[in-house]
Amino acid sequence: MENAKGNANNLVEISSKKFLLGCLILAVGVYFLGRQVALPPGLVAAEVFLTVISLFVFGSIRYRIDKNAVTYGAGLVIFATFWNLWWPNSHLRRGLQAEGVSALTAFLKHWLLSLHGLNELIHADTMLFILGLTLFVAAIAQTRLLETISFSVLQKNRGKVAPTIAILTAIVAFASGILDGVSMIGLMIRVMVLILFLAKVKDEAVLYAVMVSTIVTTVCGMWLAYGEPPNLIMKANLHPHLDNAFFLRYCLPVAVGSYLIVYFNVRKRLKGKVVDTQKLDILDLHTADVRFLQALRHGQVLIAAEFVDFHKDVLGDKHPAVDRRLHEGEPLGAALIREGIPAEARKKLLGLYVAENLAEDLDLHYQHEVAGHHDSKDASARHIQGVLRSMRRQRVRTQWIGALAFIPFVAFLVWHAIDHDFPLFYASFAGFAVAFAGIYRLTRMRRLALHDAKHEYIEYLFLLPLFFSITLLQKTGFFAQLSELLHAGINSLGVAALAYLQFTGAAFLSAILDNNIVADFASRALHGLELGTLYLFAMAQIAGYAAGGCWTHIGSAQSVVAYAFIRREVDGGFTPFAWIKAMTPIIIEIFILMTAVIYGEAWLSHG
Repeated sequence: MENAKGNANNLVEISSKKFLLGCLILAVGVYFLGRQVALPPGLVAAEVFLTVISLFVFGSIRYRIDKNAVTYGAGLVIFATFWNLWWPNSHLRRGLQAEGVSALTAFLKHWLLSLHGLNELIHADTMLFILGLTLFVAAIAQTRLLETISFSVLQKNRGKVAPTIAILTAIVAFASGILDGVSMIGLMIRVMVLILFLAKVKDEAVLYAVMVSTIVTTVCGMWLAYGEPPNLIMKANLHPHLDNAFFLRYCLPVAVGSYLIVYFNVRKRLKGKVVDTQKLDILDLHTADVRFLQALRHGQVLIAAEFVDFHKDVLGDKHPAVDRRLHEGEPLGAALIREGIPAEARKKLLGLYVAENLAEDLDLHYQHEVAGHHDSKDASARHIQGVLRSMRRQRVRTQWIGALAFIPFVAFLVWHAIDHDFPLFYASFAGFAVAFAGIYRLTRMRRLALHDAKHEYIEYLFLLPLFFSITLLQKTGFFAQLSELLHAGINSLGVAALAYLQFTGAAFLSAILDNNIVADFASRALHGLELGTLYLFAMAQIAGYAAGGCWTHIGSAQSVVAYAFIRREVDGGFTPFAWIKAMTPIIIEIFILMTAVIYGEAWLSHG
């Protein structure tokens, strides 16, 4: 494992600026070509298809292109193609001829200056809701609520790991239906890995638990629309049919069934594993307070294994040995002493990890621990515990404010459910405003929350030109043709078989493409169906792109987060093929579950 962490990726990054310039030149060429010859209508569909395939190819092979460069560059070419197909017979062109500038003003006012128009173009309300949600969850995360609950559950379960992880995954699965699943997996992984390291679980089991966290935050989180961007996109595309009642009736059973599949698979690997809570290290015993202190003092929250990776320069050739000890559940301070790290370096690291004013006491505490001087160790711990208790009072205050933030958040969600014209993004920004008030005066913590939210939301920006391109594709009549094929498929194959085909198709597509794209693309052809059939097909697609998004390391934002963590902290030599090999058995189990659910629902609704 140590050597794997040092392996070079040998990736070749293609210049984003050069790629965008090439796309701009191509777009100009397409525009002038379209003025000379008639472009085929299917060209837009081909360009959109090539764009989404390029995301997979240039995200998987050695030669890489930034996904924002791919979609924004391709968007220029697609728009140039669409313009040539649309402009000659457009309402805007006729309006300019008859009314002049007023027609252009009305056009721009609707499409660019109104939420309704922007919703049609790029799912603006959904994208703003996601922005508010990333900010909201980032602010809530600083209260260390998940760590508080998890270690409290660990104590009540007398250190038993399997039931503790079961409860942790259930909490995250529930929260992922309401809050941002990408934020939730980032929090869940770090808390779960900390517990697994304390239980001295083998890296293979840690790796598996991290991977199936993607299922917890996608498939198990599909019970409601708000936590998953693809679900919000599906809900918006099929308004007013997909309300909260639909998700609870059709998606909740799949979410619960998938959770049970995850539970039994993880339980097999963790059965019998126990954390000796009576011998917990002082920092592990006060995990929530320590992490709160990290954010407060350093503006950074890391588990010990992540921390030593950031300070390889201080540890030098001792880094692999220290890292190995941490993976075996040994406290950071004890690992540093046992590997012979000089006292000054130890104090520097402990100060950076927790707080500078605790460095001396922490180092003394661990010296006594390693020497077996338990009475001296207890005496040196008093000052440490006093500082951490003072942190607890401040932490609990922020947690109460964070809890209050859910009141406006839920209230506005209910308002939106009653009146769809009420913007959804008001809910997430209202929740963020209250939660942020709890940490606003804590400068470094505030900056950390904003930084984390920004870093996460940037990962969604590549979707904007794709949403725009799919909207242009819809204007060409492409999805009307797909809808006709869907009706023909119902007549020839039957509702149940076609629903299962949509589930498997969405799963395989989401394994190689981002599941947000699959959700936007697949749902647009469902209009005009009988309501029971629409519900069945929508449920099949949602389950498909949720499961498929976990199947590979790039199928969803959650998979990207989990894969990056594994490569960084568990096994640097872990490959995409290894991910697929490990995930396929549990994905097959979800396929079996969905086979029963789809055919059962088809029988109930269509006889």
